[in-house]
Amino acid sequence: MNEKFNIPNMITYLRVILVPVFIYLIISPNQTYRIIAFMIFVIASLSDLVDGYLARKLNQESEFGKFLDPLADKFLVVGALITFLFLTEQVEIWMVLCIVGRDVLITMLRSLAIRKGTSIKTSMFGKVKTFFQMFSIIVILLSFLVITYKQRNMINEIYIQKKEMGFYTYQIAHEFFLQFIHRQYNDLWFILSSFVPYYLMLFTTIITIISGLRYLITNYRLLLPPYNKRS
Repeated sequence: MNEKFNIPNMITYLRVILVPVFIYLIISPNQTYRIIAFMIFVIASLSDLVDGYLARKLNQESEFGKFLDPLADKFLVVGALITFLFLTEQVEIWMVLCIVGRDVLITMLRSLAIRKGTSIKTSMFGKVKTFFQMFSIIVILLSFLVITYKQRNMINEIYIQKKEMGFYTYQIAHEFFLQFIHRQYNDLWFILSSFVPYYLMLFTTIITIISGLRYLITNYRLLLPPYNKRS
């Protein structure tokens, strides 16, 4: 069987195809659509474990699969994060740019490694980064489900008004956090949804930046000539 169309890679292709479906459903104000979007993201995330397991079990591991699998993960994560920029004021563009920038860097390193006939050196920290990215996105998606569409808009309006007054996003999130600590709230899910997504994204962004720097330092030799595979 062609390595590009083996069973593990077909599952990876499916993960990519699900990205635009997920985006379409999550931007809808319809609660049922958002629940389906959440389920799609969870299934797509779990499929990453399935295709890796099948690739080893069926002895169908390939360089193409090693390149495609993380690329599919990036499509899924970046698709979700860019969508969040339009859905919540707590996700800032600099966070998304840092995460996307790191993924572009690693993709370039993987491509360069293939051209040199070698492979990129990975680390457990990269897996930790992926876990926190997926975990953060799932929790943010849950925050969209535990409050109504109207409540989410209320939170966004508070952030917008505060920013117009000169407050930074972290200051607004901190205010909500203090209200939670001092139990100055009527709706637990509302108050949690007003600051948890920001802190999760902030922490995830920091881990992503550290992971990118570690990859760059560990694989710096890839940036040195020659840039093509030796004959």
